[in-house]
Amino acid sequence: MDIIIQSLGFTASENLEVFINERMSKIENYGKIIRANVKLFQGSKRDSNDNYCEIRLEIPGNDLFVKKNNQSFETAVMEAIEALQHIMIKEKEKRIDKRRGG
Repeated sequence: MDIIIQSLGFTASENLEVFINERMSKIENYGKIIRANVKLFQGSKRDSNDNYCEIRLEIPGNDLFVKKNNQSFETAVMEAIEALQHIMIKEKEKRIDKRRGG
């Protein structure tokens, strides 16, 4: 899986990029992922509570997209990845049900 990290309006620390890569590698087990686009940015008010993480997963079929915000980028990243894992599990269950004729 190709992981592209963009930080808009600031420079992401190396630690943050390593954290994102480690967390994203765990999501590979949930399905075939071509590319993950991770976008980090701060809200318009530069409020400490407005750190956003958007993740778009390019997968065969329809891409998956989530957007989360939190005080820390790390927490926003974790919440976004957890949401993607949940969506991917649901999608996999739907495909299995369709194969069974349900």
